[in-house]
Parts: sequence; structure tokens; C-alpha cells
Amino acid sequence: MSTPEIPASSADSGRGDGSDAGTPGALSPARPEPPRHPVTDGPAGPVGRDRDTRRSPASRLVSMTAGGAARVTLILFGLVWLLPTAGLFVSSFRSPRDISADGWWTALTDASQWSMENYSNLLGNSAFTGSIWTTVAITLPSTVLVVAVGAMAAYVFAWLDFPGRDWLFLLVVALLVVPIQVALIPVARLFNVLGIFETIPGVVLFHAAFGLPFAIFLLRNFFAEIPRELLEAARLDGAGEIRLFTRVVLPLGGPAIAALAIFQFMWVWNDMLVALIFASSSSPPMTVALQQEMRQFGANIDVLAPGAFISMLVPLAVFFAFQRQFVAGVMAGSVK
Repeated sequence: MSTPEIPASSADSGRGDGSDAGTPGALSPARPEPPRHPVTDGPAGPVGRDRDTRRSPASRLVSMTAGGAARVTLILFGLVWLLPTAGLFVSSFRSPRDISADGWWTALTDASQWSMENYSNLLGNSAFTGSIWTTVAITLPSTVLVVAVGAMAAYVFAWLDFPGRDWLFLLVVALLVVPIQVALIPVARLFNVLGIFETIPGVVLFHAAFGLPFAIFLLRNFFAEIPRELLEAARLDGAGEIRLFTRVVLPLGGPAIAALAIFQFMWVWNDMLVALIFASSSSPPMTVALQQEMRQFGANIDVLAPGAFISMLVPLAVFFAFQRQFVAGVMAGSVK
């Protein structure tokens, strides 16, 4: 007696769970699909190997910037940008006669043109060396005052509720667009009445007044990003507002405070307009002292070149000392 054959349709209608692949009613396991190529295959299948040929110019430019061509281009731009500074640096070691005779690049092949005479003459001038200490006496208090008052005001605007807070903050932000030139004459008259015109405290107060709006705006936005739960947990532990500000907010806002301090330090150190009007002519800051050392006729490169590099030593030292905090403060809030 022969066994009847099972039709193919009956076998296909059997169990399809794959639990027993040897039984006639079971389906064989699915064959895995071959992996797709990330370039030649798209999300729905092959798209052809000519995908790169159809890329837009913008995407090709982006791909090119990730390679060595972008690095070479950026290096070339950087060298071109630094070329005038390099020329000024070389000129600071040349005598006035050599400066007026030919270009600064000739000193690269002629060692006899290099001399420290310009630096010795400038540093030997008691008026210029005194101006360095005047600049320090103006810059340090201005920076400390702006950072301290700006941090406290920013904390108030960020985490304390009081009537008119938002409108007052908008007024502070609106002060950012007020140019310094508009306030020179009114503030000079006010300082003259108060008896602080042509004094170091007057220059410090002027720099602090015009530095506070930016400081409050910058630090307030940074402090507002601090998690509210962290501050509430500190309040539950019994921390008051002063302790909360000094023990929680200030340590977390260190990068932004460092960036603000570097900005304010460089602005005050390199300022000439405010110093020319509000500082005393007998003990001016360094920028005004350099201007007073310039001759009426001539290129004055032998005075400006060494003076420029002496004046930039301190800002460069401050920037490189706090470079990591500066970058962290500038990038703060850009990434969630």
C-alpha cells in the first residue's frame, strides 16, 4: 500500500513558525539579506555607482574642507594675516635709518640690521615705564569691578523674581547699543563736578559703566542654563542666596567669568580714546604715552613697533594663561 503524496499547496499551508524545519509542514528559515554598500546602495536598494558624480558643488566643498586641502588653505590665510605683524616685529629691531632705507624683509638676510636700541631707548624713558604702571592701575580694577558687579547682577536677573525684572533686563541690553562717543562730553562734565576728572578712579568708573551691560548680558544667559533642580536642592539643604551664589553658581560659571575677564582686560588695556580724554596728561596710560612719544615728522616705526610689542606682552600672557577657560566660556551654551 503506497503512501499518498502531499501536494505542494498543502505543505505550504502547514506550520510556519520554523520550530521544526524537518517536518513537511514547516517553513525553512529566511535567508539573510546581503549587506548594503554605504555608497552604491541607498535606503531602498541600489542607486548606482555614479552617486559621487551627481553630488552638488556645496557637498563637494564640505568634503574637501575635511581633508588636507582645507588645512593648507587655512595655513596660507593665517600666514598672510600674520605677515604685517611679522614685518612690524622685524622693524622693531631696526634703526630708523635702516627702516627708511629699504623694506623690513632685507633684515632677514642681513644680521647687522638687528639691534635692541629701540627697546632700550623706549624702556629707558621714565615716562613710558611709568605709563605701564598707570595702565595696570586702570586695567585691574576695571576688570575686577565689571566681573564682580556683573556676576551678582546676572544672578539676580537669572534666578530672583521681582516686579519689572524682564523690563529692567531689556533696558540693560539696550545699553549695549549706546556708543561711547555719545557719553564722552556729558560724563566728562559730571566727573569734573565730582572732582574725579583726569584721575585713575574716573577712568576706572567709565570703563566699568560701559563694560557692565555686556557682562550682565553674557553671564545672565550662562547662569540661566544652570539646572533649577540643583539650586533647589541647595536651598533645601539650607543654603541662602549668598551661599548659593558663591558655592554653586560661581564655580559652575567659571568658564564664562574667565571669558568675560579676558574680554574686559583686553578692551581696557588697549583703550586709547577714554584714556586720552579722562586720564591725566602727566601720568597717561601706555597707549597715550606711545602717542606722545611720536615725532611730528617721520614714520615713527622705531617708536611704534617696540611699543606695540611691549604693550601686547601682558594681554598675550593673560590669554594663553586662561585659554582653556576662554574657549569653554565662549562655547558655553552652544551644545546641549
